[in-house]
Amino acid sequence: MCFRLSLISGSGLVLLCLVLGAVRSYALELNWKDSTNATCLYAKWQMNFTIYYETTNKTHKTVTISDVGKNVTYNGSSCGDDQNGPKIAVQFGSGFSWMVNFTKEESSYLIDSISFSYNTNDTTTFPDAKHKGIVPVNKSAAIKIPLNNIFRCNSLLTKVNVIQHYWDVHVQAFVQNGTVSKKEYLCDKDKTSTTVAPIIHTTVPSPTTTPTSKQKPKVGTYSVTNGNGTCLLATMGLQLNITQEKVASVININPNTTDFTGSCHPQTAQLRLNSSIIKYLEFIFAMKNENRFYLKEVNASMFLANGSVFSIANNNLSYWDAPLGSSYMCNKEQTVSVSGTFQINTFDLRVQPFNVKEGKYSTAEECSADFDLNFLIPVAVGVALGFLIIVVFISYMIGRRKSRTGYQSV
Repeated sequence: MCFRLSLISGSGLVLLCLVLGAVRSYALELNWKDSTNATCLYAKWQMNFTIYYETTNKTHKTVTISDVGKNVTYNGSSCGDDQNGPKIAVQFGSGFSWMVNFTKEESSYLIDSISFSYNTNDTTTFPDAKHKGIVPVNKSAAIKIPLNNIFRCNSLLTKVNVIQHYWDVHVQAFVQNGTVSKKEYLCDKDKTSTTVAPIIHTTVPSPTTTPTSKQKPKVGTYSVTNGNGTCLLATMGLQLNITQEKVASVININPNTTDFTGSCHPQTAQLRLNSSIIKYLEFIFAMKNENRFYLKEVNASMFLANGSVFSIANNNLSYWDAPLGSSYMCNKEQTVSVSGTFQINTFDLRVQPFNVKEGKYSTAEECSADFDLNFLIPVAVGVALGFLIIVVFISYMIGRRKSRTGYQSV
């Protein structure tokens, strides 16, 4: 849904559109205007934040702020003046604030710095937080963009105390003549997106049929940490199979150009991947009967070659089942069927989402596909030979007995 807000702040007018975006997130769009009602600053983006904090009992917890877009205000945003550059200031939720500052050079402008703050006095969001008060997080960005260009980036990630993830980013400061430019300036990662992950297209006879890529994906190692150290480990090669309107796409994820984040909780754990092509790919693990873990949920959204976005979610899966305190391993190719139109092929898989000790995998429980049945062949041959020898021996004994009976009759 969309709201048009007329907020008078100096000479500014905000046009704010909140649109339901990715899973558990919102898209934000800002069109800031000057005193002549001409656009001077434009931005459209999505973001979420993963925060680690210490509790009163000396443990650490993780909270992910993903409902950015609810109850938003833009107090402090401005076009800038002779003394200060433009800035976007966002306030949301219970005491969260986010701000980005821009500066200008002769022929370019810079996304100069990004700041974020949260309030641990909010006991709903930060239960049992040891340290109370407002916690600031500042990050120098220094992203240079040519004037009269709009900056675009499919995914940005910063990891200074708080993991800040931004995607579908479009921003232009110092807008000229009140018109947002159609000339795009891509972030460095997007400039090489054509080589990030090979996409193979095949026309298939039915929507449920997907092709197999001839190229095996590279194996990547991913991890999630909290205040106590590494809490989730995953090693795997990932191949995504998407079928849309009878056209199948196969995407091999390149771990060298893929960012990863996540979170660990007492009963669940999350691993989230993203790149210039993958908006997000989430693996959510859960406990089963308090003594086993399994892959419960997969959420995914990605850009296809035709410019469309493919999104899917399934929270009723049951894969990669193993005892707590161990890891799950499957070296052979395995398929996670998320839906009829989306499957994930894994290669050389090993994952441990709970009870990681000293940053290392525990003893693995192997999948059934990894059991090598070749050793049964010589065993079967040996058994068959043994059986044959027994049959021959019995036949010999019977024949000998008949011969002796014949002699006695004579």
